[in-house]
Amino acid sequence: MSSSFLPFHQPDIGEAEIESVVETLRSGWLTTGPKAKRLESDFARYLGVRHAIAVNSCTAALHLALEAVGVREGDEVILPTMTFAASAEVVLYLKAKPVLVDCRADTLNIDAEKIAQAITKRTKAIMPVHFGGQPCDMNEIMEIARRHDLKVVEDAAHALPAQYQGKWIGAIGDATCFSFYATKTITTGEGGMVTTGNDEVAERMRMMSLHGISHDAWKRYTKEGSWYYEILSPGFKYNLTDIAAAIGIEQLKKCDELWEARQRIAMIYRNAFAKLEEIRFLAYRKDVQHAWHLFVIQLNLESLKIDRNRFIESLREKEIGASVHFIPLHFHPYYRDNFGYQRQEFPNASAAFERIISLPVYSKMTEADVERVIVAVKTIVRDYRR
Repeated sequence: MSSSFLPFHQPDIGEAEIESVVETLRSGWLTTGPKAKRLESDFARYLGVRHAIAVNSCTAALHLALEAVGVREGDEVILPTMTFAASAEVVLYLKAKPVLVDCRADTLNIDAEKIAQAITKRTKAIMPVHFGGQPCDMNEIMEIARRHDLKVVEDAAHALPAQYQGKWIGAIGDATCFSFYATKTITTGEGGMVTTGNDEVAERMRMMSLHGISHDAWKRYTKEGSWYYEILSPGFKYNLTDIAAAIGIEQLKKCDELWEARQRIAMIYRNAFAKLEEIRFLAYRKDVQHAWHLFVIQLNLESLKIDRNRFIESLREKEIGASVHFIPLHFHPYYRDNFGYQRQEFPNASAAFERIISLPVYSKMTEADVERVIVAVKTIVRDYRR
């Protein structure tokens, strides 16, 4: 068995991606251009959505989407505390207030009941985060949104390709934001995509993604373009380069194949750890397609002599990379000090944080790699069992 370090994640980049980038470099068109437009059309076709706008990060996508659906200074956006920094910080970019709510104990997805309780007259939007790649309860969330005339902007950084009751994530909310960061299910290195079925929202996001310049500004350097442009609104610099899009075009072609590999590894883990009382799984809904960006276990700490941090250190000592998703936002000084959030307000997220570990799950893992992880986890459990 190999003794080299097994990283938490490795992108699955092949010769097709390399050749696509080289072709782009030789073309002389490096920034936003024909490759970015092709990725947008390919992505929209893949999910069966009306509009897809390529951007340089999922953070950018979230910012654009919230702005486009009308979030303004003084508004409130409801989102889970069990998420990454980007979900809340984009709300703050717009001088609105991120209203944190607890997650469900079983899936770690946002608790729809808590959403309903958090709505005020200032609430403008709901931001469900599909934790680990498992869709939230979108029927309930969309029903709450319709009842209160709220917008739904989905943080789907983990959720490609994922489905909820036969519908693709990307084709449900008012806008859906995806990440193509290096660790995500498909990658462009840095990058993202935002989808919507609303023509006006799409037009606003497209314009604001490149300085608020009038439509198709990238064409001004093509033969059919014009040097003349107009600033319609003070926008942002969020466009995706053709170099990045060249990778994404090839990655998207094998999106299903990469998903199948992660799904297979996830099922192997579930079978391998099923009889260990020291390991608990998150609930796996049967009415969804889980993207398996993450495979998260929860430690039954009452059955172990060590805590979660020591468990991860032990994995590292055995040359296995692992991580934690996430440190809930209410744990961080900024949200605690500025909004007064306390750990006891979020009992499910606070309790889960002490127990969760994300194990490696990516398409480049071999059977031997997966077995190394299983052996390491079982050995640590055996050595530190009470």
